[in-house]
Amino acid sequence: MKWFLLRFFDVLFSTLGLLVGLPLLAVITLIGFFDTGSPVFRQQRVGRNKKPFVLVKFRTMKVGTASVPSHLANASAITPLGNFLRRSKLDELPQLWNVLKGEMSLVGPRPCLFNQAELIEARNNRGVFDARPGITGLAQVSGIDMSTPQLLAETDARMIRELTVRRYFLFIIQTVFGKGSGDRVRGG
Repeated sequence: MKWFLLRFFDVLFSTLGLLVGLPLLAVITLIGFFDTGSPVFRQQRVGRNKKPFVLVKFRTMKVGTASVPSHLANASAITPLGNFLRRSKLDELPQLWNVLKGEMSLVGPRPCLFNQAELIEARNNRGVFDARPGITGLAQVSGIDMSTPQLLAETDARMIRELTVRRYFLFIIQTVFGKGSGDRVRGG
């Protein structure tokens, strides 16, 4: 019942977010064309049950930047608009589409890349892939990112075990009000 209710909230809030946020999405897209020429970033990520899906975000790094986890990327690749989008977490807005499609949840473990073998193994050993990946969660509001795969997997597993409707809303509210530092970038 809990998972059904959380999915209901995912659909409701992602639909509302996309409808209400449409003007903001349009403005960021337009500015993004001037910033990088390609404002929307698509990348294959590891989803629920380790199935691939295409994550959609606003582009924060220069076109052609290597496809690596943020903590391995170079800060010089981040564009001026990208810096603002990362700090404000607005780069995540297009992921509401992934949530609406059922590939993601608002709250869950951040989806990793298929080349993050250590994190995939650690998450697999803890059953993290049984849940939908999310836009935010315990690790994100606690400042834990993919640079510490074992700690991240442990934190994700704990969040999934202890997730309640109350905590679901708590993680969303904490994220909206700026708790957590987002993904760290080398030299950033």
